[in-house]
Order: sequence, then C-alpha cells, then structure tokens
Amino acid sequence: MDKLIITSVELYPLKIKLKEPFKISLGILTHAENVIVIIHTDKGISGTGECSPFKTINGESMETGMVVGTYLAQVLKGKNALDLADCVHSMNRVIYANNSIKSAFDMALYDIAAQYAKQPLYQFLGGSNSKTIFTDYTVSIDSPEKMASDAHQIKTAGFTVIKVKLGDTIEEDIERIRRIREAVGMAIPLRLDANQGWSVSDAVEILKQLAPYNIQHCEEPIPRWDFMQLPFIKKQSPIKIMADESCCDEHDAQRLLELGACDMLNIKLGKSSGIYGAKKIIALAEAQNITIQMGGFLESRLGFTAAAHVALCSNNILHFDFDTPLMFEEDPVQGGITYTNSGEIILPGGNGLGASFKQAYLQSLPGKQY
Repeated sequence: MDKLIITSVELYPLKIKLKEPFKISLGILTHAENVIVIIHTDKGISGTGECSPFKTINGESMETGMVVGTYLAQVLKGKNALDLADCVHSMNRVIYANNSIKSAFDMALYDIAAQYAKQPLYQFLGGSNSKTIFTDYTVSIDSPEKMASDAHQIKTAGFTVIKVKLGDTIEEDIERIRRIREAVGMAIPLRLDANQGWSVSDAVEILKQLAPYNIQHCEEPIPRWDFMQLPFIKKQSPIKIMADESCCDEHDAQRLLELGACDMLNIKLGKSSGIYGAKKIIALAEAQNITIQMGGFLESRLGFTAAAHVALCSNNILHFDFDTPLMFEEDPVQGGITYTNSGEIILPGGNGLGASFKQAYLQSLPGKQY
C-alpha cells in the first residue's frame, strides 16, 4: 500500500447564522454550529472535512467536537492517510460514538485518498456522475398559515419536492398538511419528517389521515428508542416509513432491516461516522433492495458535497435532502456543489472532494493545529 503520512490536523469552529430560525419537533435552531477538519500529509496533499453536531440527535455539539477532535488528531498523526480502515478503527478505539466529529475526519481522509488516486470522490468510491440529483426544500414546523406560505414560496422558486417538518398533535399536523395542499396543489410531492414527535397511536392515525395528500414517505414517526414498534406502524401505515434517527450506523441498519421496521433508510454522514460507515449501510440496503435517502444536518456546501459524491455510488439512493446550505446567511465554501433554480445539484469537477473553505474565512476563525 502506498503511504501518505499524516503530519498535522487543523480544527476550526464554524458558526453561521441561518436566514430564519429552523424549527423541528426537537427544538429551534438559529445557527449552524459546525466543526471544520483539515488533515495535512507529508506529500503536500491535504483533505477537508466538516460536521454539523446535533445535540438532540447525536449528543454532540460544536464545543464537544472541538475537544474530541483533539483526541482523534493525536491518534491519527503519523498514520497512513491512505489506510482508511486503520484510520477509522483507530478513531473508534480512542472513543465510543461521537459519530459527528468522526465523520469530519473521515471526510477529510477520503478527500485525500481520492486526490491521491487522481479521481473525483464519487469515482474513487466506485460511482459515476450519471444520476440527476434534485434536492427537496424543507418547511420548518410553525403555524399552518406560515407553513402554507413557505411551501408556496418553495414551489414558486422551482423546487420539485417539498419536505415538511411535523411532530405535533394529530389535529395540528393534519391541518398543516391540509393548508399546504391548498397552497401548492396536489401535484408536487410532499415528504414528512416527524423527528420522533408522535406516539405510536398518533403516528398510525396521522399517517392514515394523510394518505390522500400525495405523501412520498415519512421519516422517524416515533421516538428512536421505541424502534420495536416501527414494524407495527409500517404495517398499519399507507405511507412509506423511513428510518432516520433510529438508523445511525450499520448495526442499526441491520437491526431495522431484520425487523422489517421500515421501507427506506436515511443516511447522513454525521450519523454513520462518515463515508466508511455509510458504505456499509448502503451495502445492506442494496442486498435487500431498500431505497435510501442521502441527507444531512446543517452542514455547509462542503459537507453536502461529500454527501452528493456518495449519492452517486448506489442505484438505491433515490432521494436527496441537501437544502440546508441554502438557509445560510453566508457561504464560506469555494468549489463544491452548486444549485440550479429547480434544486438540481451540480457536482464540482476535479479530483477528491472538489471543495474547500475560503482561506480568508478560515483565518477569521479561532482555529487550532495539532
């Protein structure tokens, strides 16, 4: 195996205000609070990664990511960046879980490996740029009137599918969808995301009542710890069920698939510890012909560029939730994916990830080097 020895690691906290608060059943977000990782090697090739820790989902924050990142940086220094399995296993031996910050290191390592191979990341992963990717755009949870207005703006902007955050009472959530359909018509598909907000009985009732509204699927209807009830909900629901918070790594995915708990899986690099783990989930889904959605948290265009590369690596990845960079008040990324007016995702050219952070922006942050 060729060698690129890791010589140093840079960590930066990234905090960017959102254009307006993003509201879900788990809370209200006003800023993206992320961590940037840059890994340097002895041959002059550097890789960039990013994570968006989510306190209520993966139990991490920007601050904990910066701390745990020091542990990971120290164990990786001196290792061969091209030995991805060894680097991933080394991080896992240092500390349990902390999947979000691990995903940023993983992303940077894959960026290095693909650059060294002189291939775009999707090609390095065995994919091809032959798939058209359209992101949805999300309506955060609010009053039925506000959500209907937001949905109408999204449709007018040219997006081809709308994602709707729910997770409230039966009456409120049904009214939200009813008002949204009045505003946008029945043709444009809707995706639902309850973010664990319903009880089992409420989930069944809501999903049955929303069946006539042209719903593609519903993400994580009940609390993640209650996943044993998902097979019952799946059987009762006329709307397809997608596992999200209950599906972090390949072990979760295997468990859910063995239970017959869901119709679809939602992969986020910040849940799977990065691309290395995501590939394992994809393999499980492919073996059972399960549809996958690639999504994310509040990563910038850099993090979603990595997700877009992964999305090109499996025919089972059919849904794409890459909208949150469009919610940022500023864009610190150079290169990376771009968005058309209809929400189509265009990947960058070049080798590796094809994205980095603007140097002037990095210099404005309180970074640390190890």
